[in-house]
Amino acid sequence: MTETRVREFRPTIYHCTVGPHEPVLRLQPGETVVTWCIDAAGKDEQGEQISLAQLAGPWGAQQNIANPLTGPFFVEGAEPGDALAVRIAQIDLTRDWAWSANRDYFGFFSTEELYGPTTFTPPQWSPAEQRDFRWELDTDQGVGRLALAHSRQEQVEIPLHPFLGCLGVAPEHGETRTTMTPGRHGGNMDCPVVHAGVTAYLPVFVPGGLLVMGDCHAAQGDGELCGVALEVPCQVRFTVDVVKPGHIRWPRVEDEEHIMTIGSVRPLSAAYAAAHVELINWLVDDYGFDRFEALQVLSQVGSARIGNVVDPNYSVVARFPKCYLPNL
Repeated sequence: MTETRVREFRPTIYHCTVGPHEPVLRLQPGETVVTWCIDAAGKDEQGEQISLAQLAGPWGAQQNIANPLTGPFFVEGAEPGDALAVRIAQIDLTRDWAWSANRDYFGFFSTEELYGPTTFTPPQWSPAEQRDFRWELDTDQGVGRLALAHSRQEQVEIPLHPFLGCLGVAPEHGETRTTMTPGRHGGNMDCPVVHAGVTAYLPVFVPGGLLVMGDCHAAQGDGELCGVALEVPCQVRFTVDVVKPGHIRWPRVEDEEHIMTIGSVRPLSAAYAAAHVELINWLVDDYGFDRFEALQVLSQVGSARIGNVVDPNYSVVARFPKCYLPNL
């Protein structure tokens, strides 16, 4: 993608749903945008809560703010069947602390997740104790620190890995979805591979695509086990382009080492299958692999990561090393 001009957009209204909403900005293919995102609880750089008046649509009347997103951005020339290529150049954290939490009603160890319909007898586990955590972020050193008041290890320090928990477009069939639910449109995938330096490809279902983003995480382990990452606001610099035709069914991501696909559905095995079928299709359509030879090679050199096991749909990332791709 070739950058043309850089535009700045400071949001004043946020969406807690993803759908055919009025665009906040119209972009030409190749344009670069610098924009800002608040955290998953609707808190800004100073830790101040946005007002309900700053939420668009009927969710503005609700008291529960979840993943307010920046956008949507209308990309000129994008039509159903195309794909948006979103090059994420930079994700800068705009606060020196992040919040996280354990909740007894949310996360993989909640009653609904762990003890739902299953053929597996789960281990004994009591609901998580309600706790809030404040992580101090040292962006100069690239680490986050947490004081552990009740543990022998009095403090832990972990590397920061900023990424967008939410990146998506308006869903198909004119549907409107909560920002908590990922799917073919992307959305709340919570996949750490959506970081600075990658290009994400999203299928277009409505004219303009209607790109949204937010829910920045300073760090997160695979699965987002407790349901909450290191939640923080950020500044994002991205360039958007249109791929015609798109020929993709699920979000795709590319970095220097891998091509990747993301499937978001339940159960986890279905998300694993969706991601890997999409990856095999990519190998066949763009890189000239025979379908069943692609399956064989992917089976031996592929890898997978779990984005989340806590959202209304689970997310799985399937990865194929670029070193096994033909020279094009």
